[in-house]
Amino acid sequence: MQPSFTRRRAGAALSATAAAALLAIAGTAGASSHREAPFITTSPKVDGTDFYMFRSYEPGRDGYVTLIANYLPLQDAYGGPNYFAMDPNALYEIHIDNNGDAQEDLSFQFRFSHTLAKSGSGQTVDVGGMTLSSPLILGGPVSQVRDPNLALAEQFTLTLVRGDRRTGSASAVTHAASGSATFDKPVDNIGTKSIPDYAAYAGKHVHTVNIPGCALPAKVFVGQRQDAFAVNLGTIFDLVNAQVGVITNRANIGALPNTIGDKNVTTLALEVHKDCLKSAGDDVIGGWTTASLRQARLLNPSPASGHQASEKPGGAWVQVSRLGMPLVNEVVIGLKDKDKFNASLPKADGQFAAYVTNPTLPALLSAVLNIPGSAPTNFPRTDLVTTFLTGIPGVNQPKNVVGSEMLRLNTAIAPVPFAQQNRLGIVGSIRDGGNDFAGFPNGRRPKDDIVDISLVAVMGGLCIANGNNNAFGFGAACNPAAVPLGATSLELHDAVDQAVVPLLPGFPYLNTPIPGAQ
Repeated sequence: MQPSFTRRRAGAALSATAAAALLAIAGTAGASSHREAPFITTSPKVDGTDFYMFRSYEPGRDGYVTLIANYLPLQDAYGGPNYFAMDPNALYEIHIDNNGDAQEDLSFQFRFSHTLAKSGSGQTVDVGGMTLSSPLILGGPVSQVRDPNLALAEQFTLTLVRGDRRTGSASAVTHAASGSATFDKPVDNIGTKSIPDYAAYAGKHVHTVNIPGCALPAKVFVGQRQDAFAVNLGTIFDLVNAQVGVITNRANIGALPNTIGDKNVTTLALEVHKDCLKSAGDDVIGGWTTASLRQARLLNPSPASGHQASEKPGGAWVQVSRLGMPLVNEVVIGLKDKDKFNASLPKADGQFAAYVTNPTLPALLSAVLNIPGSAPTNFPRTDLVTTFLTGIPGVNQPKNVVGSEMLRLNTAIAPVPFAQQNRLGIVGSIRDGGNDFAGFPNGRRPKDDIVDISLVAVMGGLCIANGNNNAFGFGAACNPAAVPLGATSLELHDAVDQAVVPLLPGFPYLNTPIPGAQ
């Protein structure tokens, strides 16, 4: 399928005003969704960091859609002795809306369990005639699923709920070969002595599964991965401590370091055939990921022996993390409403509409940095409404859309091989005259440089791309004359190159995690 808008080229040298605005916005953007709201900083195990949704570009898998939800940010590879197991008292979900009504039609629910070896003792050591529990989570090199040297087995179940996530019809996803409804998760990459070939070991945990109501087998993988998001985190949070000349020249893309390039995350990845996700009447699907905790938690002041025996949760599920489009809670939602957004549902996003139609960030930056006149003035910002809340007409807008924040993907647009992918997705194709319409904001691939694309969007670059031909369907309200930076807004970048982050050529696409020791 070819999108219905025309492509235009644009480019010019940045002015000093544009450079200042770029610096400020890049500094505010931060990581895609790492520690983005007050409450979630206290519960990193349920902190959703990035959500990806794209047509699989692995050869022979182009009929499938890959869904990737990352959690537990900024993992240091050496973070032992307990490392980064998922929370068995949490509910992790990936939701799909396939009719545009801002409500989930499919929810993939992940629940985790932890089991200690040797009937709850873990690995043991004989010392002076006594057999005692080892303090470590493994007792020797690991290479196999359920390796006998593992002291802690981490497993998960996967349930598909059709309809409302709490009251809909629930069915277990099962292993295609064994029929089991329980799946194994690999232990984190402790180091090369503990796990000599982690790539091979983790690969044994890619499970082929049967999804109820879907005639075609799917894949699932849950485990630690190298964080695929690229950002110069420390420098930009230090009031953008970077040289203007570096980040205003397209030749310097990649000049600044990716400061989270040595961090890991935990990935929940699914590969499902597109026909099992979309509805019969529309090729566009919307997706987002959430995590929920029980409403109550009792802490035991005298925990019994066992793994994670210090608390007992109860009550209804309470959503504490939400992520669809990247960077929304970081640079769109106001500080006082960040926890509220994380607890909200897409169908209620009207309460946050003013943050999109009248974004505070450009005006705030203009005042703080004393660069008056640099922010777009096309209020209400219909360009941002289309990008974040409805999808782009002729590209990824559902036939009957209710405005709501989620990642939207047109499953009829064919994937583009990795080498031919434009790091700026649709915006890059418009600017460069290319043919890559399978990237952000039409879904999101690991290669898509969403920081740079978001810089273009917030400073009005989509209005410039929209132009006189109304390419994005924004209408007359998206007046290029209201964008002070003009065509230069299409050139903004943060000097960190997302496109060079190491990735795998196929599912689960995100790279083997950094080892704790070489």
